[in-house]
Amino acid sequence: MLLVLGVFALAPLILPWLIGRLGSRAFALAALLPAAAFVHTAWQAPAVLDGRIPFEAFDWIPPLGIELSMRMDVLGWVMALIVTGVGALVLLYCRSYFADGETGLGQFAAVLLGFAGAMYGLVLTDDLVVLVMFWEITSVLSYLLIGYYNRRAASRRAALQALLVTTLGGLVMLIGVVLLVVDAGTSSLSTILADAPTGPVVDAALVLLLVGALSKSAIFPFHFWLPGAMTAPTPVSAYLHAAAMVKAGVYLIARLAPVFALAPAWRPIVISLGVFTMLLGGFQALRETDLKRLLAFGTVSQLGFLAVVLGYGTRDVALAGLALLLGHALFKSALFLIVGVIDHQLSTRDLRELSGVGRQAPLLATAAIVSIASMAGILPTLGFVAKEGALAGLIDEALAGSAWGWIALVGVTVGSALTVAYGIRFVWGAFWTKKDAAGAARPVTEWPRPRLGFLSVPAILAALTLAGGFAAPLLDTALAPYADLAPASSPGIPAPDHPGYLALWHGLEPALFLSLGTLVIGAGLFALTARVDLSRRVLPFAAPDVYNLALRTVARLSVATTTFTQRGSLPVYVGTIFVVLVAAEGTALVMGGQLTSAIATYWSPMQLIAAPIMIAAGIIAVRARKRYTGVVLVSVTGLGMVVLFATSGAPDLALTQILVETVTLVAFALVLRRIPSRLGEHNASVWPIGRALLGIAVGVTMAGVALVATSARVHAPVSTDFPDLAYELGHGKNVVNVALVDIRGWDTMGELSVLVLAATGVASLVFVTHRADTLSSLTTPVELADRRDRRPLVETAGGVKPRGEGSGNTRTAWLLGGQRVGEENRSILLEVIVRILFHMIIIVSLYLLFAGHNLPGGGFAGGLVAGMALVMRYVAGGRYELGVAAPTDAGRLLGVGMTIAVGCAVVPLVFGVAPLTSWFVEAEVPVLGHIEFVTSTLFDIGVYLVVIGLVLDVLRSLGAEVDRQTAENRMRGVSA
Repeated sequence: MLLVLGVFALAPLILPWLIGRLGSRAFALAALLPAAAFVHTAWQAPAVLDGRIPFEAFDWIPPLGIELSMRMDVLGWVMALIVTGVGALVLLYCRSYFADGETGLGQFAAVLLGFAGAMYGLVLTDDLVVLVMFWEITSVLSYLLIGYYNRRAASRRAALQALLVTTLGGLVMLIGVVLLVVDAGTSSLSTILADAPTGPVVDAALVLLLVGALSKSAIFPFHFWLPGAMTAPTPVSAYLHAAAMVKAGVYLIARLAPVFALAPAWRPIVISLGVFTMLLGGFQALRETDLKRLLAFGTVSQLGFLAVVLGYGTRDVALAGLALLLGHALFKSALFLIVGVIDHQLSTRDLRELSGVGRQAPLLATAAIVSIASMAGILPTLGFVAKEGALAGLIDEALAGSAWGWIALVGVTVGSALTVAYGIRFVWGAFWTKKDAAGAARPVTEWPRPRLGFLSVPAILAALTLAGGFAAPLLDTALAPYADLAPASSPGIPAPDHPGYLALWHGLEPALFLSLGTLVIGAGLFALTARVDLSRRVLPFAAPDVYNLALRTVARLSVATTTFTQRGSLPVYVGTIFVVLVAAEGTALVMGGQLTSAIATYWSPMQLIAAPIMIAAGIIAVRARKRYTGVVLVSVTGLGMVVLFATSGAPDLALTQILVETVTLVAFALVLRRIPSRLGEHNASVWPIGRALLGIAVGVTMAGVALVATSARVHAPVSTDFPDLAYELGHGKNVVNVALVDIRGWDTMGELSVLVLAATGVASLVFVTHRADTLSSLTTPVELADRRDRRPLVETAGGVKPRGEGSGNTRTAWLLGGQRVGEENRSILLEVIVRILFHMIIIVSLYLLFAGHNLPGGGFAGGLVAGMALVMRYVAGGRYELGVAAPTDAGRLLGVGMTIAVGCAVVPLVFGVAPLTSWFVEAEVPVLGHIEFVTSTLFDIGVYLVVIGLVLDVLRSLGAEVDRQTAENRMRGVSA
């Protein structure tokens, strides 16, 4: 089972390629995987039915007791058969439904197959936490499937609506799962059900779990998302909204009901909402003229029916409920696919526009009639067997005095009559020959004959629902082990003399007559509604109106909150942060009791020199009137930290600090080009005394925090063991670097993510309309030829050329981009220096990268040094020189670096060890002698590339792109 799940995870990755090569024929290949999973599931039948439940597990997060566990009991077996069997047939149906070359078809196929795998995992997993993960995966994938026609606003709205509703329910369910797992002490579903916990916490957890189940299965008040999702392609509706996704909530109810149905809140929620949903959906289906929406509301009604019978919690009703679950998957999938054929052939689903289709498509009409008969509960279909069994079980409960039995019985009976009515309406609307107002037959709708393969899938499903009725004794044997888990009757109700069973014929009994009564009443309702206009609203609002009102309310609250908090003033934002900091930390310091600290005047004489300079620079920076002056003075405080680090035995920190200060100064300088040079030129500074007091308060607070924190330790710090750990575990002598890439690699992984986000954010602010890299390739064929020519370059009137070409005055070209720089901004001396030093600086950066495991350096420092080399090329030669120096997109460097770092975390898992585990290799190599290599160096290479990518992105955004925009503005001014 775990192997099948793994294949489901990997196979979708190749489907887009297959669709591109084979077109829609690739759907037939995609169907092989769920078909194979179906065969594998069916092969497990002897073990499942004998009680030898197949179980597989893999420890995923051992400290939390979370496993990737798969357990195939009877309920999981039935659901797996539905998910894989119907999934394979729907994928085959897609072969005829979609045309070759449709936009996004490869992604659609991959997502649909991935959804099948997620559902397979959901119904078989034995871990509640993993179940929630699969639950949310299905929500996300269903969003992509429903929104397949993403150019249509209705599809986008429906996809978002389904995602919001089901995800909200999933988040509520997650809270319930956490409560239940903590109370039970395990996340194993089978263990929890075997020894069910009780108490108020469990009752609250069950209510939260039911919220998730009801939202997923479109039970009132969450029912409205399902009809809206009919904007999806028909195969999606047939699979997700008939056989798979909406069954997830019903599955969870069925899984918990045998044990928890007698909990105080269970039946009031499940039975009442299920009955109301069945009635509401049935009534709404009678009002629809779109065949697909008619089936959608019918599905809502049937899901309410399933919630009632599977959630009631007694043996006989549970047995009928599981049979109904199987039958519903078959007949409702068939009906959706039949509507898909009609829509595909006629480009309409409006029953008012169809007439006489049944005579022209007898096979399609027969499949529809059989499926409707099963849905209505007509002999000899599987639907009849399940419906009669449910009515018989509820009659026994009601007659024995169960109030909930009466509520369920009456609700199911009335709902079944509505089912018959809208079932007849579907057959009449899709296939019958209609009459006009004068009583004459309307013109017959011309029917283009579809391929037989297009009709085969709904015909197979209809045939299975018919065969299921005759196979009732076999189904009874197969499904009884699940039903036996539930009590024979409700508390205080005597158990039936004989357990119920599934059969095509039980004789003349009350359930049969009640079923026949629903058929007669349903036919009468159809005849009545055919003469009455039900399209008018019964209430002044509908559920979608409430949903839209909620969205508008949230949007207005967001706007009001943003208007109040986001004033457009950076000083206000920073001041708010500082006020909260002083208030929170100051309160903690004051209320924390006696403050003790050991204060030393100084540790090094250098501190007596550096500290006053830093303080003076800070004070002068506050009084500076020019922005650049302030930036330089602030950098003085950073350089003072370099001195403090260097004299405190931290050369790594000193090296990194000076590089960061330099790069930061460059970034500030690039930004300051586009804003006024003097502070307060447009917006004068206000509240100077208040700002000064707030600054002093922040400084005093942080000094207090530092003093208290350094004296609050009661145990030896863990860092005392770092030198030994760095050498024994990380095989390096540089404690700082080994900690970054090995001992505390996860922290570095998070920091890399922040760097990538920062680079993306900076670029997004500057590249307003696009993110294309326009500098990573040279712009003229001459320049391309120059790059391949080994001769020295010279500048001529015609541009830069190899020596010996051209004529006139020439001089050596030190940088290719130099000729594009204006004479007033160009420095030949700077070009010469940069040309000589650039490659040496790159070599130094590589040295720092590879030496950093044992000496000062590392990927971060090496990346900053390489970034400084690029800064030099840009400053000397402008944006074109930057393109020559780094002929690649910054995003590629960021992506490759992050991929390498993530790979170092993931690859160890393949070998069964913890993420980021490193290996050590040493050998004697001729000439080189003894060499050592640690795999964490690869992680450091990823850091190196990410840092270079960050610097390059800053240069391209704040430097080259700003230069380009300035040049364009200047050209427009000249043209004007």
